[in-house]
Amino acid sequence: MEEPSVLDYVKSKINPWAKKIEIPRGGDDYDLPVSAEPVEVQREPVLAPAEPLIQSIPWKLFAGLGLAVFAQLNLESSKTKPVLAVVLYCLAAILIGWAYFSNGFMLPQSEADNPNPMAISVRRKSFLTAIPFVLLAFLAFGGNQFNTLNLFLWIAGVGLSLVALWVPKSSAMEWLNNQREKMRKPTFAIHFTPFHLLLLVCALLVVYFRFARLEQIPGEMFSDHAEKLLDVADVLDGNYSIFFPRNTGREAIQMYLTAAIAVLCNTGLSFISLKLGTALAGLLTLPYIYFLGKELGNRWVGLLAFILAGVAYWPNVISRVGLRFPLYPLFTAPTLFYFVRGLRRSNRNDFILAGVALGFGLHGYSPFRFVPILIVLGTGIYLLHQQSKDKRYQAVWALCMLALMAFLIFLPLARYALSDPQMFGYRALSRLSSTERSIPGAAWQIFFENLWKAEIMPWWDNGDIWVHSIPGRPALDAITAVFYLFGTVWLLIRYVQKRRWQDIFLLISVPMLMMPSILSLAFPEENPSLNRTGGAIIPVFIIAAVGFEGFFSNILRKTRTKLGKSLTLFLGLMLVSGVVVSNYDLVFRVYAKQFMAGAWNTSQIGKVIRGFSESVGSPEHAYVVPYPYWVDTRLVGINAGYPLKDYALWPESFKETLSEPGAKLFIVKMEDELSLESLRQLYPNGSYYLQNSEYEGKEFWVFLVPPEPGNQPEMNLTLDEVTP
Repeated sequence: MEEPSVLDYVKSKINPWAKKIEIPRGGDDYDLPVSAEPVEVQREPVLAPAEPLIQSIPWKLFAGLGLAVFAQLNLESSKTKPVLAVVLYCLAAILIGWAYFSNGFMLPQSEADNPNPMAISVRRKSFLTAIPFVLLAFLAFGGNQFNTLNLFLWIAGVGLSLVALWVPKSSAMEWLNNQREKMRKPTFAIHFTPFHLLLLVCALLVVYFRFARLEQIPGEMFSDHAEKLLDVADVLDGNYSIFFPRNTGREAIQMYLTAAIAVLCNTGLSFISLKLGTALAGLLTLPYIYFLGKELGNRWVGLLAFILAGVAYWPNVISRVGLRFPLYPLFTAPTLFYFVRGLRRSNRNDFILAGVALGFGLHGYSPFRFVPILIVLGTGIYLLHQQSKDKRYQAVWALCMLALMAFLIFLPLARYALSDPQMFGYRALSRLSSTERSIPGAAWQIFFENLWKAEIMPWWDNGDIWVHSIPGRPALDAITAVFYLFGTVWLLIRYVQKRRWQDIFLLISVPMLMMPSILSLAFPEENPSLNRTGGAIIPVFIIAAVGFEGFFSNILRKTRTKLGKSLTLFLGLMLVSGVVVSNYDLVFRVYAKQFMAGAWNTSQIGKVIRGFSESVGSPEHAYVVPYPYWVDTRLVGINAGYPLKDYALWPESFKETLSEPGAKLFIVKMEDELSLESLRQLYPNGSYYLQNSEYEGKEFWVFLVPPEPGNQPEMNLTLDEVTP
């Protein structure tokens, strides 16, 4: 090789992307020119001067972090003037890209993909035996009802298919012999490391975040909850639907999960029954986020993704609302994990498990219907990369096997979709097309505007739907948003350099899993939304974890002293603590307060009715007078302890109550003076009070009618003090 010139050396110092050239120092390992006179070599002192130490500090990373955090805080506080924040973010992106090229930057990555081929074979007898069971089950699922016969046929068909496709690690006899040996000589070994202790502490923190004050946050139901609880009541009454057509149609998993919780936890048809199920679904998503992060990076990426997603406001809020939202990430996480691991390790059983998770996900929440498209796209990405060389045929075969297992699990819903396609697809089509409302503009233009809004949602604005978000704020806290940017930039750079299919698949997964929200073309004001983008929680927090781990692992690698390493770890701990504190404030203070300010106080009205029913009245003689944009009268019945009773009584029906004996109670909205006056004329012996509320504008009239004219009942409602 030619010896570099002085000009080459200067270029290497100016251009951060050029190969570094160092001038060798004099010493034993440097060839000195031959001379007649002996040459004295000046050696460097053992203690290096301060300059190399300063140069070794990764200032570009620290400067990029500082600029990015300042930019994100500026975005959160100043929505009207984002120019400064955008400029600072651009500078931060340049610095972190520069750091990647100039500092020998290394991102966490898993071991190389398994080069061994995948076994392509099927147990024909089991597979052929499964076919008639599957066909009969498909026919038996007609009528939109689960019953003993179709469940037996379905389970038998799925079980035989698993037997036909599954690759056991050992034969049945070998497994039985191993179990006997273990029973003869039982041994127990617990391997517990400091990392396991850290993982346990993080798990306890996450459990606290997901279940603390669950009954109070959020504190009120809205109309969607009434629809769900009525579906759950149908299940408890023996109506085992495959698809629940009430309120434009809903998949079944939440109804059966809530019914089980209502019975097992003795919580009945209540808001807490709904919330316990969805909070549990959100919690069970997190282990698979850990496993996928570990599969794509290392255990530290998995742990960081676990803790960032575990305490984050975005997944926490959609898990607390009590609707089907967390079922989207719940089944997306295992589907992606087994799919990625199956491709990387050539493990056929992983594709079977991915298919099972995919099939059950289709019974959960309708935005999950986009996950099969992502799986097909992911397979295509894999096939286009060098890592798939000599394994392309087996990847296509594995995809077919995954699709088969998903279809078998999806079979009951497939039968319903075939019999009533309009109801099955109505909810999605009402947002995508002009089924419910005309698309307000050019569809392609709305699509790209929605795509842009969804992509910047983590840093800018997560939408205006107050029931499951804090309107107008970013979907991520400031620190997580910054490391999500770092991870995105570094993964893009690494993909350009190394063409790792996992990197581009992870990045493309974000907009693909946001697509159910992006495709809200008829209702663009509903985009972005935290619920319909919920599947993107998985790649977003893994990318943020890659950025976090990459930042600190490279600083630790460059730092030579114990003090420097200790300070770096302390900084990392402070940043994680900042994430925890920030998200705690978002969930337990900001969201809780703004939700209650927007929700109607049906629980307070329910308490008034229950107090009336348990003292001198009857639940049949209590009424709520409907008023535009006021309380859902079905929710009043649920909160009063009579979940199947709708307490609505329209003013034109007031006279019908005259023939009813006993005391009567009417709840009237504060602004509804006309109804109040009608009741006063109808019941001149009645009395009315204005019931106070903790939140301004939520007061309501309580109109009491005694059982006999002139005999005012004493009713102790034991709520807030009432004002005549």
